Amino acid sequence: MQLEGKTVVVTGATGGIGERYVHAFAAAGANVIAADVPAAAEAGAELAEKAGCAFVAADVTSDDDWAAVVARARGRVDALVNNAAIYQRLGAKRPLTELSTNDWDTVLRVNVRGTWQGIKAVVPAMRAAGGGRIVNISSSTARMGVPGFVHYVASKAAVEGLTRAAARELGADGITVNAVAPGLVSDEATRTLNSDDYIAAAAGGRALGREMVPEDLVGAVLFLASDAAGFMTGQTLVIDGGVVFT
Repeated sequence: MQLEGKTVVVTGATGGIGERYVHAFAAAGANVIAADVPAAAEAGAELAEKAGCAFVAADVTSDDDWAAVVARARGRVDALVNNAAIYQRLGAKRPLTELSTNDWDTVLRVNVRGTWQGIKAVVPAMRAAGGGRIVNISSSTARMGVPGFVHYVASKAAVEGLTRAAARELGADGITVNAVAPGLVSDEATRTLNSDDYIAAAAGGRALGREMVPEDLVGAVLFLASDAAGFMTGQTLVIDGGVVFT
């Protein structure tokens, strides 16, 4: 995937899917800067040791923390994977009428504003280098309109709009901006929010007929972060085993 020697920043790096991305990029020869919230510092140190990467404690809604991430990358960011998001903390599904404005603002602040702040933070370094790759993380729920957590669904739909607009704005700088939209992934976060029966039913509704695991996303993300995806921008790849067809 032409990632040898590239500097890649991955946010939301210490849990589940993010950790898989870190290990995959490191295995491909990239210099990985793993970032996650300060509360995950212990897990981050462990990840850094196992994956051979650097870890930075960072809140994606803090411009100062983003500056620290870019500084740790020594001002060179070839690819950014905007993986950080609020999902597991959503708790049980609730009707939209039962959500508070604080519920809404908290999710949108991290999932949308944090994604934009990440893009904003790395663009100067990418421009100076003559280009770069930005990979945002959406969700198939944005296409399906899944009820029960409309704030999350709305945030991921916004990420897709942000992806398209940023792609238009940054294309002349050689910066591509794409996204992946995962389906329901069978991991700890998903099992916190969904019953085993629900997860099994989701698997049965897929063209490929099985549960989705974090490793199913790795190839698409590595591709979009690589030179191989140099003429692709503004796109969202739905990776869900064949539920949503685009």
